[in-house]
Amino acid sequence: MPKRSLLPDPVEAYVFDLITRETPIQRRLRQATASLPNANMQIGPDQAAFFDLLIRATGARRALEIGTFTGYSALAVASALPPDGLLVCCDISDEWTSIGRPFWRQAGVESKIDLRLGPALDTLRALLADGAASSFDFAFIDADKSSYPAYYELCLSLVRPGGLIALDNMLRHGAVTDPSDTEPETETIRSLNLFLRDDPRVDSCLLTLGDGVALVRRRAPAPA
Repeated sequence: MPKRSLLPDPVEAYVFDLITRETPIQRRLRQATASLPNANMQIGPDQAAFFDLLIRATGARRALEIGTFTGYSALAVASALPPDGLLVCCDISDEWTSIGRPFWRQAGVESKIDLRLGPALDTLRALLADGAASSFDFAFIDADKSSYPAYYELCLSLVRPGGLIALDNMLRHGAVTDPSDTEPETETIRSLNLFLRDDPRVDSCLLTLGDGVALVRRRAPAPA
């Protein structure tokens, strides 16, 4: 698969191919995605294993995903949810998500996944309008970087106090450390990293997992 992290190639291969526990269905979906022109949009198996562990460790039952691509991360999250769990997936591409749907079916998790095709901001706002504030346990943001700040704010309203938000590509393959890189998406991620660090509403950390995963925990409101 395309290189996903800043690790040296042998270390990345060691983690991906030898150490990470991956189901045969997950592996087949990852391999089916690897030949696509945009294959680098897929998370690595190490991230999938990390999200699986987070879901199980926190007892999450309801999850959000912004940016589903071919459905590898959705497969990992939905597989970790309990039988009555729900994962709401937001994506704009029927073509890409259709690649993953047969694998969801093979894994027996299709019934847990509510795929909503359309602009994710519209889907998230609709969830809030329908009374879903503070009802999700976990959210994963991995879509267009220019909208990350807006996705973050909406997810922060949708996850419960104590709930988690994970944001992918927060290192931009190291571009965040290069002052000469003034691409708008890089600037957005730089600013968001600093914002998350200082946001009093959350506890946060930036992990050097994959291309950088920011992990955020929503704090409970202060007593009145």
